[in-house]
Amino acid sequence: MPPSSPDEATLRQALAAAPDSLDALMDLANHLVDLKRLGEARTYYERVFALFPDYPGIWHKHGVLLMWEQREAEAERHLRRALELNPSFSRARFSMSYLLLRQGRFEEGWLAMESRPLSVALSASVTEPRWQGESLAGRSLLIGQEGGFGDMLQLCRYVPILKSRGAARVGLLCQPALERLLDTVPGLDLALAKGTPLPDRDWDLWTLPFSLPHHLGTRLDTIPASIPYLRAAPGLVEAWRPRLDGKTLRVGLAWKGDPRFENDRDRSLPHLRTFAPLAALDGIRFVSLQKGVGEDEDPPPGLDLLKAGPWVKDFADTAALMETLDLVIAVDSAAAHLAGALGRPCWILVPHYKADWRWLTDREDSPWYPTARLFRQGPGETWDEVMPRVVSALTRFQAPGLASGGGSARLDAR
Repeated sequence: MPPSSPDEATLRQALAAAPDSLDALMDLANHLVDLKRLGEARTYYERVFALFPDYPGIWHKHGVLLMWEQREAEAERHLRRALELNPSFSRARFSMSYLLLRQGRFEEGWLAMESRPLSVALSASVTEPRWQGESLAGRSLLIGQEGGFGDMLQLCRYVPILKSRGAARVGLLCQPALERLLDTVPGLDLALAKGTPLPDRDWDLWTLPFSLPHHLGTRLDTIPASIPYLRAAPGLVEAWRPRLDGKTLRVGLAWKGDPRFENDRDRSLPHLRTFAPLAALDGIRFVSLQKGVGEDEDPPPGLDLLKAGPWVKDFADTAALMETLDLVIAVDSAAAHLAGALGRPCWILVPHYKADWRWLTDREDSPWYPTARLFRQGPGETWDEVMPRVVSALTRFQAPGLASGGGSARLDAR
């Protein structure tokens, strides 16, 4: 057991002073879950069940833990019990959305997603009503920024559908690093960095990205996956080619996501050195797609890696770089979503614990991104144990005579 942190010591002192305290038991159990000491956490959750069997919070928290462990039938029973005890428990309903969406049960899942905590920045800055799925014929719609870079890259695909439903004008607020790239979304009238004053034009309605699949009736078999729906500027693409001169296979690597994300310690690789087994393959030029966190990490010996970060200002530059690559290998991060949106072959490393809903359950492909292949951790596996499967697949991918430079790489590497 790792040494106790001061926070844990304080929590244990509070519990010792009040052994049957609901708050003390839950605080310590939740802290142990955060430390991924799940067996210890369950000991305290079980005490809460025994003392407070009708407390909705314990059914919710334990249900979420079961969901992260992919014990989904048990998780659903727990979450539904929490909602039986408290039908207005919006946090439990939001957690249920993750479970349902991961199982492809989209109708109930998207509706449950509407219980999520909403971004208030947009709703506080506009006076128009929020779109509830009514006709858009002849009306203008402003889509706010919600979630991280990957969420915006995934959900901007709905803009052309909004226009096909009759929307006269569609605007999209986004993070500044996405503004130049999202300006290429078909049918989008305005891409604007969040925080920039809105043009002096009225909007009839506003919405948020995660409400779009619900209001547009997305089901597992109707996911809009016409790719590419994002494109790199040709001039930016050509600027990369001199830096990637040569005939070797070109493979982009992204090994870390935003450290502020709730499961980053599970989805991100510990270090660039985790890719060390790839160095055994000859004839491959690897390209770092990292920008910010992890960008300065040194590659393992023998890995021929170009660090592209100094030339990257925003996602438009990264998109152009990806267009010159034959393959992208990425953790579950914005890089994976960008490669998928561009229609580039992409292998996505998916963690077992806290696997994201959008990769569904037990699939090696993604209906969101037809050019993606998923490499999933097994229960208890480390990323070091996943890498031999990546090396084996990359060996098969690296076929004699494969043209390099984007567009001709063979997707099927099974």
